[in-house]
Amino acid sequence: MREKINQFLSCKKFAIAGVSRQKNKFGNVIYRTLKKKDYDIAPVNPYLDEFEGDKCYRSVRDLPGDIEAIIISANPVVSLAVLTEAREKGIQNVFLQQGAHSDKILNYARDNGVNIIYKQCILMFANPGGIHKLHASLAKLFGFYPN
Repeated sequence: MREKINQFLSCKKFAIAGVSRQKNKFGNVIYRTLKKKDYDIAPVNPYLDEFEGDKCYRSVRDLPGDIEAIIISANPVVSLAVLTEAREKGIQNVFLQQGAHSDKILNYARDNGVNIIYKQCILMFANPGGIHKLHASLAKLFGFYPN
């Protein structure tokens, strides 16, 4: 699993599907946190033109061609549609936040050669700080951190 995470994090440009008009949604937290850490990240939401002052893309199909990886923070039904669009766009590195995966999604990813990470939190691996650093430390201590 760690090899897959390293491959994902080696990408230069990311998108996140799952930013929301509701300020406390976790997709928003991910976006803000990664932007503060100088990650080049594009928000995706079909109902927003702008997010946090940045252009928001209506779908994965609308993303610029240089996006290499996508984080999906959505329910599994939406996640499968986003994953399908990402693959069609040529994005092969996908991080599914907790609660975004299903067996159908994992089978699709496996059958289509997608580098997919699931049952993990991107913020534990992307230069963690604060509570996410503590979360990573506890996962290491109790043997849940991927090697």
